[in-house]
Amino acid sequence: MTGVPDIHDTPSRREFLLASGAAGTVLVAGCLNNDNSGSDGIETKGSGDSTGDMDSGSGESTTEGGSSGQLSGTIDIAGSSTVFPLATAMGERFKKEHSQVKINIQSTGSGGGFENHFCPGRTDFNNASRPIKEEETSNCQGNNVNPVELNVATDALTVVVNKEANWVDCLTVEQLKKIWSAETKPKTWKDINSDWPDEDLELYGPTDASGTYDYFIEAILGEEGPGHRQDYSATEQDRQIIQGVKGSKNAIGYLGFAYYSENKDAVKALGIDDGNGCVDPSLETAKSGKYTPLSRPLFTYPSKESLAEEHVAEFAKFWIENATNKKIVADEVGYVPLDSSQQEEQMKKLESAISEAKQG
Repeated sequence: MTGVPDIHDTPSRREFLLASGAAGTVLVAGCLNNDNSGSDGIETKGSGDSTGDMDSGSGESTTEGGSSGQLSGTIDIAGSSTVFPLATAMGERFKKEHSQVKINIQSTGSGGGFENHFCPGRTDFNNASRPIKEEETSNCQGNNVNPVELNVATDALTVVVNKEANWVDCLTVEQLKKIWSAETKPKTWKDINSDWPDEDLELYGPTDASGTYDYFIEAILGEEGPGHRQDYSATEQDRQIIQGVKGSKNAIGYLGFAYYSENKDAVKALGIDDGNGCVDPSLETAKSGKYTPLSRPLFTYPSKESLAEEHVAEFAKFWIENATNKKIVADEVGYVPLDSSQQEEQMKKLESAISEAKQG
């Protein structure tokens, strides 16, 4: 591996990456090439296509003879909408070097990906915005699928409101808990703070298939608490959360930082006070550990079985090799890259899994 090609992306391509999660199916070749042949592009699907037809497993892999050693085959990826733009960016660059590898990426939510695609053996990777659950691991292993956990970045889960919501710039963790708790379920902004407007809250957030939803419960509501309220507009498409909050002065929602970073002109991010004053979400505060409790690790999970295929193993290595790349992870997508020690740890884990897969 020689690293990432020097690709200068246009802003419209960045918007495309985020919009594609809310669209149907699109093909990407290099930057933008609407090639329906599949073999020359990356196929991306939103969660509306989460039960659509996909090739089972990794498909047949070949490495052509001759001096080029060209990789070919299919890589199927499902899971987290938060990790989706990062997976797409890595997939694009990998295809610059290996044009005969077809990469299918679906945004299905972490849990939806594990349950419906990865654990049944229909995909090679599952992206996740929280660690795999015990029951998911058991479900996978029951189907002879052994997930390998790889940390690929850090996110700052972001709470957003309408640009015109001039009464609020920061929420305490307790206020955030009150807004989203199934027990309290306040109806108006005034119910949160008596100085705020007596206007109905409009709530937008991810579905219960999302790792972002699971992480929010763990970090804010507590796993033993009353649970997440269900009277809100739920979607697996982060773009729709942005649109909902943008469309109403009284709206509030939460989502991954990358989607907020691409829409700073549309919505306003709130600072979070975890007891030591308000801290705004940013790559710097997430990296430093100041943005608590909403900074979180992001993962991809290749199956050990799929890593026996050369093209799958090479893509996984490519991703980890470039997980420290600020241009891709931070500047383009909007997450905190791994540092060199984290990268080394993840690469050792991956190489060990690849070795075991090829021996077994």
